[in-house]
Amino acid sequence: MTPARARAPVWMALLGLAACEQVEVVQDRFRDLTPYEAYRESLVQAGLAESALARDWIRAGDSAVEAAVPVTLPFQEEGYITPEAPNAAAYRISVPRGRRLTADVTLDTEEGTRVFVDLFRVPESSEDPPRPIISTDSVPGTFVHEPWREGDYILRLQPELLRGGQYRVTLRFEAQLAFPVDGRNMPAIQSVFGAERDGGARSHDGVDIFAPRGTPVLAAAPGTAYRIGITNLGGKVVWVRDPARNARLYYAHLDSQHVRNGDRIEVGDTLGFVGNTGNARTTPPHLHFGLYRTGEGPIDPTPFLRPPTGVLAELTADLEQLGAWVRLESEGTRLRAAPDTHAPVLRELEQFTPVRVLGGSGEYFRVRLPDGRSGYLAARLTEPVDQPFASRIAHSGESVHARPQADSPVMASLDEDAEIPVLGRYDGYLFVSAPDGHLGWLRGAIGTSTLEEE
Repeated sequence: MTPARARAPVWMALLGLAACEQVEVVQDRFRDLTPYEAYRESLVQAGLAESALARDWIRAGDSAVEAAVPVTLPFQEEGYITPEAPNAAAYRISVPRGRRLTADVTLDTEEGTRVFVDLFRVPESSEDPPRPIISTDSVPGTFVHEPWREGDYILRLQPELLRGGQYRVTLRFEAQLAFPVDGRNMPAIQSVFGAERDGGARSHDGVDIFAPRGTPVLAAAPGTAYRIGITNLGGKVVWVRDPARNARLYYAHLDSQHVRNGDRIEVGDTLGFVGNTGNARTTPPHLHFGLYRTGEGPIDPTPFLRPPTGVLAELTADLEQLGAWVRLESEGTRLRAAPDTHAPVLRELEQFTPVRVLGGSGEYFRVRLPDGRSGYLAARLTEPVDQPFASRIAHSGESVHARPQADSPVMASLDEDAEIPVLGRYDGYLFVSAPDGHLGWLRGAIGTSTLEEE
């Protein structure tokens, strides 16, 4: 194959992607509102959009998408969305070509609570907004998306205003096509897509799957059978038109066919039996399997057949801590961008830093820092904040604040010389238990009165 001919499919693919982008831009302008967008619009119509709480809710949804957690599949997280402060959870998934994305979402909350689940495709241009692919307010549920081309996607979960609860999200990949030869799998593919044929005059427009003569050939996708016949090249062949994927599937070198033109085909139906008819007469019996799509021509079916790898991490993080405050046992605990030892380190935290547990995935907690930033850290490096590690003597005029900020609301004013239990510390503030039992923040250092560490 000459270099010019080799480059031609690449340019065609790039032009196809650009055309798809333009079509989606136009479609996005004329689509109906998603349930999430309709709810957001209802806040405007009710005159609530300018309220601080509604602004926080809108900001939480937007921020979750912008800072979506990059996860590797399979992935599972059980999380908690606090009802008193608007919040949302979002995950960013890179979907390779040929993969089906499945999301299982459940929620334990008050009866009648609406929870919005939105799957967005991240556009090629950073100037374009994420494009809704799936949007619903009905959970629990299983949501499936089969992108024809690879790309990044974001799944967001957000309950309606002033509602929250515990949720579980499980994300998995599956192969888009079923394996087309009964009892065989990927190692049975012995001749790959693109291999030279006839001394380089043409290339192999499919894969060859070897199996004993008479092994059932199974439908890899649903559709309608057509062009059942005999050709010099493919011998006895079956074509199946798959309208859902705008694709055609080609089964060739069959020993015999088992369907007729116009038959409705379901996944796993027997289409025929492995043979070596056509130009495969001198080879061992095998199925030539091809995949074609309008505008692209022949496509390598291998990514569509290969099952995903990876095992779902065992959940060992203590879910009893969901929604609770815990603190770090040691100095230098690493806060990461995702629940993975290879994920980027966002920052290293001091001993006794209090964090609120928002989720658990594998051996990690997803936590929110006192300043609102979030990330993942090893659950085993935390401890409850039910016992103080020190105490602080209050001074005249001191107050306990709702957040570690001087301008945050005052929760309690302290009597001079009152002994205040210290549960944590963060950026110049102490996390304390006020005399009335509320947890809050006190400016300053511990001082000289320190309890024995357990």
